[in-house]
Amino acid sequence: MTVLPKLNPRLWAWLAIALVIGGLVYVLSPILAPFLAGAILAYVLNPLVGRLTRYLPRIVAVVLVLLFALAVVTALALVIVPLFVKELRMMSERLPAFLLWVNQQVAPWVKEHFAIDFQLDITTVKQLAGGILANNQDLVAGLLGSLKIGGLALIAFFVNVLLVPVVLFFLLRDWNGLVERVDAMIPRHLHERVRGILAEIDAVLAEFLRGQMIVMLLMSVYYASALSVAGLEFALPIGIITGLLVIIPYAGAFTGILLGTIAAAMQFESFTGVAWVWVAFGIGQVLEGTGVTPLLVGKRIGLHPVAVIFALLAFGQIFGFFGVLLALPASAALLVALRHLRAAYLAGPLYGGPK
Repeated sequence: MTVLPKLNPRLWAWLAIALVIGGLVYVLSPILAPFLAGAILAYVLNPLVGRLTRYLPRIVAVVLVLLFALAVVTALALVIVPLFVKELRMMSERLPAFLLWVNQQVAPWVKEHFAIDFQLDITTVKQLAGGILANNQDLVAGLLGSLKIGGLALIAFFVNVLLVPVVLFFLLRDWNGLVERVDAMIPRHLHERVRGILAEIDAVLAEFLRGQMIVMLLMSVYYASALSVAGLEFALPIGIITGLLVIIPYAGAFTGILLGTIAAAMQFESFTGVAWVWVAFGIGQVLEGTGVTPLLVGKRIGLHPVAVIFALLAFGQIFGFFGVLLALPASAALLVALRHLRAAYLAGPLYGGPK
């Protein structure tokens, strides 16, 4: 008869603590997102605050860093939003001509090679486009009606957005004190090991977050420039969005190619223009995958693509929109902890190693 090894009471205590923390995270998940977002942003911006504190009081340094971050976000919004409004209008105006080209060029080719007969109803599309562009009372009433349906969710979203800078301010202001308090709470017999694990997590997060921000900036500049050279009218907003989304694996490339292909198909009368847009994205993918990201981010976080997809879905399910943004940084920290847990399990009595 096999006798199971007796578990250390401390292990039971830590398992109980882990269950309690997991339960609290699950119960409080609707309100945790802005606090987690604020914590990650504080982690990213704290080094800049630390450098400014050499010359300024910490509270002044924190305010300056927050004003700088706000200015960057505002500048992006002022650039992207008006361009998208203008270009959505232009795309909707060009949509009927594009559909006519599909009916005259694409549909006969598809019918000849695949025996599939289809025709797009251009009149209906024109009416829909006109309705979208019309600034009438019916459209406004419809929007107001939809806001009533989702009003609570919309209010909750904006409350969370407004909470992020508040949480960020207080975390940046009290960062050093909070770190000292957390360090003081670590059990002394585990202090050295936990500090080592935290140092590994810090190295992984620093490699990913701070390096990825530089990658996002460089790739945004590249895509906007390359698409402009390719002659795409919507180069700036598509380039910026593609560059910003490289932080989420596969999302940036997929979104950029999709938007770029649609815009190019509506703008150019031949396949050559679309091909040049594809070339721009292809070169960008090669530069990012073989040059920019390995140089600035290193080996990234070492997650398998399936694990990346699972992390995005899981964190999105628990924390909503913010969860998608938090998924990969949090997964990077969990990955380090899981490596140590695996090593402890393989060396422990549960696996059959030395007692």
